[in-house]
Amino acid sequence: MAIATSLGIGGLGFAADLATKTWALLALDPARPITVIPGLLSLHLIRNPGAAFSMGENLTVALTALAIAAVLFLLLWMAPRARHPGWAVTTGLLLAGVSGNLFDRLTREPGIFRGHVIDFLNVPFFAIFNVADIWITFAAIGVIWISLVTQVTLAGTPVEATTPSKTASE
Repeated sequence: MAIATSLGIGGLGFAADLATKTWALLALDPARPITVIPGLLSLHLIRNPGAAFSMGENLTVALTALAIAAVLFLLLWMAPRARHPGWAVTTGLLLAGVSGNLFDRLTREPGIFRGHVIDFLNVPFFAIFNVADIWITFAAIGVIWISLVTQVTLAGTPVEATTPSKTASE
């Protein structure tokens, strides 16, 4: 059941990312950003060869290989082990985000393994990003919440608190 949740959320999230990027490519002109909320949000189409905040622009092939490894890890190791609903959702969100940006790297110009990620949501003085990046951010928040607050393992069992062992002299 949990693997179906992860894969379902991953598929829906991937579809939402692909649909919004397709819309952005058809509707937005890179030379003419559209203000949505003045000072807070605009739509500005860019093609990003790097990672978050355009870091690693010369590492596109390495970023693509890393994304492939991440998708395989999520599909083959994490999703089958995620028995807790929170972990299943978090895994699905991460799968959606990584897959969305990986799709761009494999299919967009300038070519396979070197494709640029489509970004279009611009928060001034912060970043230009896309829906896949939102899913990755939500997944990170989920991991932090589940790890620190809910404190359950992938299997859904409570994380055991570590206590110092007592010595024989106590």
